[in-house]
Parts: sequence; C-alpha cells; structure tokens
Amino acid sequence: MITRRELLKYAVGVAGLAAPLTALEMINPKKLLAGKSGPSKVRWVFLVDTYKCVGCGLCVKACKNENEIPYDANVTRTWVERYVLTKDGKLFADTPKGARDGFTTNKIDLGLGKYQDIKKEDIRKAFFVPKLCNQCENPPCVQVCPVGATYQAPDGVVLVDRTWCIGCGYCIMACPYGARFFHPKYHTAEKCNFCYHRISKGMQTACVEACPFGARRIGNIKDPNDPVARIIMTERVGILKSEYGTKPQVYYIGLDEEVR
Repeated sequence: MITRRELLKYAVGVAGLAAPLTALEMINPKKLLAGKSGPSKVRWVFLVDTYKCVGCGLCVKACKNENEIPYDANVTRTWVERYVLTKDGKLFADTPKGARDGFTTNKIDLGLGKYQDIKKEDIRKAFFVPKLCNQCENPPCVQVCPVGATYQAPDGVVLVDRTWCIGCGYCIMACPYGARFFHPKYHTAEKCNFCYHRISKGMQTACVEACPFGARRIGNIKDPNDPVARIIMTERVGILKSEYGTKPQVYYIGLDEEVR
C-alpha cells in the first residue's frame, strides 16, 4: 500500500517535470495548520561570541544528545568551524565531525583522509566560529517547501514537521548556509530549531546550557530589557551572508571577513 508521503513525493516529482519550482502550488503552506501565524511578543534571536569560543565541541555533543541525531553520524544541527590564516595569506577551514570531539590536533582536516600540517610560527591568526540554522526573517526553505512541512512559527522560529516532510530536499538546496540535512534515521529534512521544545518552556537551548564559556546566548529581540537584545541593538555585531536578503537572526560578535 502506498503511503501519503510516497504519494505526495511522487506527485511533487511529476509536477516538477512540467513546471518550475516556484509554480508548485499543490499545497499552500499558509493554509496548513502548521503554517498558522499571528502577533507575538517574542522574536527569538541567537548571539554567538567568537572571542569566547574555544572549539571544545561540548555544544555539538549536547545538541546531538538532545535532538536525537545519531552520535556517530557525520551530520549535526550545530557545528563549529576552525579558521586558520597563515602569514603567507592562505586560509584553511575545517570542522571534523562538526567538531563533535573538539579539535584534538593542529592538523587541518582537508577531507578524504588528507590533512594539512601548519606550524605555529606560520599562523597569523586562528579562531573558531559556531554555526547553526540562522532562523531567517525571510527563510528561503519555507518558500520552496511544496507541502508546508517547513514553516515559520509566530515567534520567528522555522520548524520542520516530520509527519509532513516528503524528503524532496528542496529546502536543503535552498538554504544558503548549509544548515539543513537529511536525518539518517527518519530520512526527513533536519536542522536546528533553537531547541524549540525547551525555549517554549522557558529553558535554555541545549548548546547554550552546555557551553562553559558563554559563547552562545539566546534571547528575545522584542524585549528591550533582554540582555541579548541590548547587545544586538547597541553593539557591533555581524551576520552571515547578508547579500542574500534572508535577514538572519543569528548574530556574531567578532565576525571576521574570512568567515563565509
């Protein structure tokens, strides 16, 4: 017996042969229960202080354990990148296993079993940058989802309903930040959701709670008394890939131009 998911996936695939993605209107996400919207006094934002991040990987471990991402799978909702700029102008970046185990060697993981050994005296600067879903104000992943499985809650957080997701992968391709992937077990689209099940109950996200250095913080940008909101509104902070017009809601302190 064919399931609803298989039927929808087949229907979307057939429709895609005859029409561009923007013309797919088989299901209007705004009309789905999951796509309901309304006024909210909360708009969740995330703040990352790159000066405080040491690349320990405790945030990645906590995220995997909290959100049912297989520990040994080479995918994760949040990850940490290491950047090394040498004195001769070369830039190296890596994130072995998402930095789940931290960075245990000075060698840069180039992938495919290859490594680059860089001497300390050749390094101009080196730093770590945590990354996660940017919870965009204008999320392209929501725009391209043909079945409304990816939707934006009234408080701005972009969520994924696994029961609706047909695994077409459009949202994964649409994300300019590489924040989405297929769940190894459920085979549906997966990404960070700011630990929505926790923050909606007044708790901290798993990664924020696990960070021993205070490099990660979450807050409400609509609350002028929120300490995270005050920093974002009054201090110099940066966002990733502003040229895409997605209006990311993950802000960085100490964001270098080398970070993409």
